Amino acid sequence: MSAQGGSIQDKAQFHLSQLDKELSKYPQLQQFEQQTNVPKVYVVLGLGTLYFFLVFFNIAGEFLVNTAGFIIPAYYSLQALFTSKSSDDTQWLTYWVTYAFLTVVESAINAVYWFPFYYVFKFVLVLWMALPQTGGAQIIFRSLLQPLFARFFDNSKSQ
Repeated sequence: MSAQGGSIQDKAQFHLSQLDKELSKYPQLQQFEQQTNVPKVYVVLGLGTLYFFLVFFNIAGEFLVNTAGFIIPAYYSLQALFTSKSSDDTQWLTYWVTYAFLTVVESAINAVYWFPFYYVFKFVLVLWMALPQTGGAQIIFRSLLQPLFARFFDNSKSQ
């Protein structure tokens, strides 16, 4: 049993070190860590937990979820516009089309009143759609939006 516990602890430590390495790219977090002696990983995980807690208990849930669905993707969309490769442009254009479609559907059916913990599910959906590693926006686009709207557009452009 203890070997298994060590394995989980080792995996957790590995992921924490990977996150720390990723967060080291941001000078503001480095500076905060030096000034407070609080590891940046713990600050980010703590703020992430607080954010999820507020969404879970619907304390400004709509605002927080819409912020997550807009601010971070907007930053990466702007970044994509300043690069020469088009793969990231396609990623973010697909995200925005999918996000807009789901927002219109959501407002039309007033979904928040029909589903318990609606903002938790929307938060997870938005993260899944926005993260390039998961490709959620592309999955929704190809399985739902493309079949619905392809007939209205010229299909001669290859994907």
